[in-house]
Amino acid sequence: MYTLYSMQRSGNSYKVRLALARLGIPYNLVEIDILKGESRTPEFLAKNPNGQVPLLEVAPDRHLAESNAILWYVAGGSMLAPEDRIARAEALQWMFFEQHSLEPNIGAAYFWLALIKGGRELQSHALEDWMENGYRALGVMETHLTRHRFFVADHFTIADIALYAYTHVADQADFDLTRFPAIRAWLARVADEPGYIPMHWQPELAPAQ
Repeated sequence: MYTLYSMQRSGNSYKVRLALARLGIPYNLVEIDILKGESRTPEFLAKNPNGQVPLLEVAPDRHLAESNAILWYVAGGSMLAPEDRIARAEALQWMFFEQHSLEPNIGAAYFWLALIKGGRELQSHALEDWMENGYRALGVMETHLTRHRFFVADHFTIADIALYAYTHVADQADFDLTRFPAIRAWLARVADEPGYIPMHWQPELAPAQ
């Protein structure tokens, strides 16, 4: 069985939990609080020298990092991971977009505004850029979703999971989603998918290691 090292309110960690739930794959969950330095201990760094979550133990002493790489691994062979050559490239395109345009802006704003006490004051110099670039990313998504129900292959895939994680909490980081009706309709479709779990849901925790 997989062991997932995850932080509950991390969008990147939530991606993996959502994919595992959608696929009905059981796993052990170990909660890692990066705000308390739990991803920087010698024990955790031995598993992932980059000191980040999520981290998936796929076999004894075999660990896979980076949320979108984990999505491709767990979803391989399922409808969530397109096999058609073009659709696969399109999924990768949107997942690169998520890491390059969405997560560094909306994800960063969410982290500092929603998770860090006093974060707004600490990062006041960065907020304007995060908002400008985050809204630009949302505009790209809105344009696509006015013509498509999902991002790739006309059905729910890991590309949607990757983009959903931080978009659905963007309002907690001062982004006004009422400006994006197609995005809001897509968020509702994702939440209606079989096996959907909200970010706050979790299985029973395994003992910390």
